[in-house]
Amino acid sequence: MKSLAIVITAALLASGCSSSTDTVNIQDLNQQFISAWNNKDSDKVISFLADDVHFLEGNSHFKGREEVAQKWVRETMPTLADLKTSVASSAADTKTAYEAGTYSVDVLPANQQEPHGIGEGNYILIWKKGTDDTWKLNYAQLEGLPVQVKQ
Repeated sequence: MKSLAIVITAALLASGCSSSTDTVNIQDLNQQFISAWNNKDSDKVISFLADDVHFLEGNSHFKGREEVAQKWVRETMPTLADLKTSVASSAADTKTAYEAGTYSVDVLPANQQEPHGIGEGNYILIWKKGTDDTWKLNYAQLEGLPVQVKQ
């Protein structure tokens, strides 16, 4: 009986240790991504993208690192500032992680005669761990409300 208790204790300790070291802190990973976006560091944002990444927003669907980098990151980044998220749900295991919630972002005017806007909506980001043990953004979906004039 005593040896059974030792085996069970050892198994619990081993499983507890392996799960904490093998999963990613998804909130930290997303904050790195958002920080790079807010700092207008497109190269760093693109470095987070998986080769087979998918990006969906409204009727737009971009796939593959090059298309997502050009049509989402490079074309959109200059028009936005101060991206913020509010997490509603997140989870991670040893190979995948996700975060979902709401976002807000300042929408910059195309010229000085136009007002600043605010964009808000829902998001989900799914990350996958690659064979090289780096985490890459594999899927991003944004569902935005119409842009409102910033008060």
